[in-house]
Amino acid sequence: MNDKTSLTLPLVFEKRQHERCRPDEVGATNCDHQTTNTTSFLKTCFNGLNALSGVGILSVPYALSSGGWLSLILLFVIAAAAFFSALLIQRCMDEDSTIRTYPDIGEHAFGKKGRIVLSIFMNTELYLVSTAFLILEGDNLHNLFPNTELQVSGFIIGGKECFIVIAALIVLPTVWLDNLSLLSYVSASGVFASAIILGSIFWTGAFDGIGFHQEGSVPLNWNGIPSSVSLYAFCYCTHPVFPALYTSMKNKRQFSNVLLLCFILCTIGYASMAVLGYLMFGSTVQSQITLNLPTEELSAKIAIWTTLINPLSKYALMVTPIINSAKNWFPNHCNKRPFDLVLSTSLVISSVVVALALPFFAYLVSLVGASLSVSASLLFPCFCYLKISATYRNLGCEMLIIGFIILMGAAVMILGTYTAVSEIIEHL
Repeated sequence: MNDKTSLTLPLVFEKRQHERCRPDEVGATNCDHQTTNTTSFLKTCFNGLNALSGVGILSVPYALSSGGWLSLILLFVIAAAAFFSALLIQRCMDEDSTIRTYPDIGEHAFGKKGRIVLSIFMNTELYLVSTAFLILEGDNLHNLFPNTELQVSGFIIGGKECFIVIAALIVLPTVWLDNLSLLSYVSASGVFASAIILGSIFWTGAFDGIGFHQEGSVPLNWNGIPSSVSLYAFCYCTHPVFPALYTSMKNKRQFSNVLLLCFILCTIGYASMAVLGYLMFGSTVQSQITLNLPTEELSAKIAIWTTLINPLSKYALMVTPIINSAKNWFPNHCNKRPFDLVLSTSLVISSVVVALALPFFAYLVSLVGASLSVSASLLFPCFCYLKISATYRNLGCEMLIIGFIILMGAAVMILGTYTAVSEIIEHL
């Protein structure tokens, strides 16, 4: 399984499945799932909202603080560009009925090299996002229990590092599971979790004495724009999910309406969180707004614990496609249970090592947003559509929009990646 479909689409579709096996790009065997078109408009909307609403909502106040009030305009620009590129994915799939997954689009446009590139970018993104989950758990648990530390053989392990290891031990058994259908239903609560977090933070500001009185120092901070835009882009990094949403629908003509509704609702949620958080804490807002909340208040505890539970339920779904892709490298061992356990455990251990070495949630998320999310959600859909449809031969309004998205995406990718890497190196 080389695509992002199975992990960011936690809600199980109302569908029947059968597998079609074929050689993948490295000569191993890869199974794609084909589905009958039985998913309703409402169910597809819920799946889309669940995919788009993620942990990025915690960092949008920090993004607004980094870029200033006017940077909020860039959130809407990124949202509009991501919506348009999602429509391009639909058009690519309309060109050939055999296209069912995101890597299929890359292969149809650029051959096997296109499939390999898209698969590498997506699996790398999944790995870093799952690592960010562990950092998030460590930060928030340390915020709840600041005096925690662990002594092992005379060595003192700090509270944050200790909680990262504990979080990894909690999720490890879920990664060992062969059937993640139960976890997929649990993680379907992601959209509700985001709503609970937003409501709890609003309650904390309105009724628990914090208020909404902070003001930013400058309307626009040019130095913070690269980080700000990268974090905004991270919020819309679910484009590899859309082919599964599209192929599952009963009435595919309604898919553009599904996308429009999902993007509008999620953008309202992200913008609301950004404004609320910035008004509450101003320039002192941290990389995760939950770290600013007064832990003695009930509303804050609800927000923090909801934040903690949601990533734990999604971690296994995030890393499963990576594990499946790795199994394809060892076809003689992929069906042996001990080998599967060693492979999945090694992946979790490596994720812990990276989380301990780079414990910077905002910078890591910014790096993912700039380098990987922008590529998968903005650049690749445009390039694939241009290649498949040959639209580049005719200069028109559509071509101008695509050109603008490509230029903007390239700028964000270069500046955002440079800024994120520089900040990580600076804080090492």
